[in-house]
Amino acid sequence: MVEVASAGRADIDWLVREDASSGEAWVSRCVALGEYLVAREAGEIVGFLRFSRFWGRVPYMEMIRVLPEHRRSGVGTALFLAWEEACAATVMTSSECDESRPQDWHRRNGFSETGAIELPGLQSVPEVFFIKQIG
Repeated sequence: MVEVASAGRADIDWLVREDASSGEAWVSRCVALGEYLVAREAGEIVGFLRFSRFWGRVPYMEMIRVLPEHRRSGVGTALFLAWEEACAATVMTSSECDESRPQDWHRRNGFSETGAIELPGLQSVPEVFFIKQIG
């Protein structure tokens, strides 16, 4: 059974290790602002969802990650649905254009492609954006 909740201070070390590109200062900031959800099975963290607010308003899913041995078991969907329920608005996310599996996951979960942007020097391929209307 997957349990999803906001991350707390006790989860920071795990998040720093598993969301390694973010760094401890950023992870701590996001936890303090309630911008992480964690999924637990049998009391152990098995995944997380990090989000922010695009333009300070639109909930934007920045990263969703499930440990490899727990993928395709509903953990990512549980994280997403908990986030969606908490947002109750339009939500937004993105994927690099060459990431077909994440894009398929977004579409299965009701997102529609809304456009793409190239970020030369930051990414080697364009970023594809998805939105979903909630409610």
